Amino acid sequence: MATVSIVMGSDSDMPVMAKAADVLEEFGISYEMRIISAHREPDDFFEYAKTAEDRGVKVIIAGAGMAAHLPGMCAAIFPMPVIGIPMHTTSLGGRDSLYSIVQMPSGIPVATVAINGGQNAGLLAVKMLSISDSELLNKLKDYAENMKKGVQKKDANLQESGYKNYTK
Repeated sequence: MATVSIVMGSDSDMPVMAKAADVLEEFGISYEMRIISAHREPDDFFEYAKTAEDRGVKVIIAGAGMAAHLPGMCAAIFPMPVIGIPMHTTSLGGRDSLYSIVQMPSGIPVATVAINGGQNAGLLAVKMLSISDSELLNKLKDYAENMKKGVQKKDANLQESGYKNYTK
């Protein structure tokens, strides 16, 4: 059974959504990935969202562009956390997606990450799941420590080489 469900309305969202999947894999979290359009196949969408809890899903990560209804509709049906990823769009740069997801009505919250923020959506799902999983929490602490060490290493390289000669 999948612990996290990653859903998108179009395969064009796959590069961003794959970043969330990569994070979940890194932490050993099971997931499913689906392409379902809330607008083009509403019956399939409603079935997906209504049965997610029964399938063992604890968090849904939903990516959407433009009108971006998919995350909000998931949150309206699925009783547990939904994380929305606004997709970059050519017309408004993703601001349309961002506003559609973040401006949910009272009572229907959707946690929202940055435009094209697949990696952060995956990490937020891990953090949500770590509330009741101390092993997962320890993995998150190790992840944060490794990020810290990475920055420290880059700074040491900069100090050693001087900023004019610095290469990553």
